[in-house]
Amino acid sequence: MNERTVGSEAGRGLLDPADLVALAVDAARNGDTETLTRAVAAGVPVNSTSPRGDSLLMLACYYGHTDTVRMLLNNGADANQPDGRGQSPLSGVAFKGLIEVADLLLAGGAAIDASSADGRTPLMMAAAFNRVEMVSWLLAHGAASNARDAGGLRAIDVARAMNANDVVVLLSA
Repeated sequence: MNERTVGSEAGRGLLDPADLVALAVDAARNGDTETLTRAVAAGVPVNSTSPRGDSLLMLACYYGHTDTVRMLLNNGADANQPDGRGQSPLSGVAFKGLIEVADLLLAGGAAIDASSADGRTPLMMAAAFNRVEMVSWLLAHGAASNARDAGGLRAIDVARAMNANDVVVLLSA
């Protein structure tokens, strides 16, 4: 850890709440579960966000830090808290194809069809980036293949537009 150590120093006023949140954001992004656990114990709200609007959970999810994701969910993190762009953590991991993290999110209460501000669902995100295994996982867990985004597009339409041919074949079956 750096000079901004979490723990007894926070109790003596050496760190203000904004410093603790910044430390927690860095820890979530870097998968530093120990530091993040200490920050939450020191009073950092588990659903804190970065200046961009990324929750601690979103950061841990996006970077594939399963232990950190598990810790946050076990401490009450909102599995559906959207980021600053309105995207759910499940959409973020669907885009990257991180099935192990998606399993944790679903077990933690994530909505399989949580849509972003533009109506895009996790299935649409996975389809756009030709994430065949993730598309299969989402469908197996009840994702709606005929959901439409704000422009009226379904996952298969998004896959076609992005030349995600493997997903087009899968969604056409």
